[in-house]
Amino acid sequence: MSELSIEKISHIKSHVLKITFSDKHVTTIDFAPFIFSNGHPDYEKYKSEQHFLSYNLIDGNLNWDDYTMIFPIEDLYTGNILKP
Repeated sequence: MSELSIEKISHIKSHVLKITFSDKHVTTIDFAPFIFSNGHPDYEKYKSEQHFLSYNLIDGNLNWDDYTMIFPIEDLYTGNILKP
């Protein structure tokens, strides 16, 4: 089996992205709870939808500003980006 990667990202609204993976699995994630409750100063700019939408797809993973904000592919796949 080949390595899991992201093939396509679609903006739904605000901080919500629909992510299609290489195995055709689709997950829709609202990143707002993570960004707005995190409190980390590096993530402040992503509260702006314009900055949030400045992501890139690099080597099959979702990436913001040269790895300032990135999530494990497995977490994106399950939609579980909020860790206790």
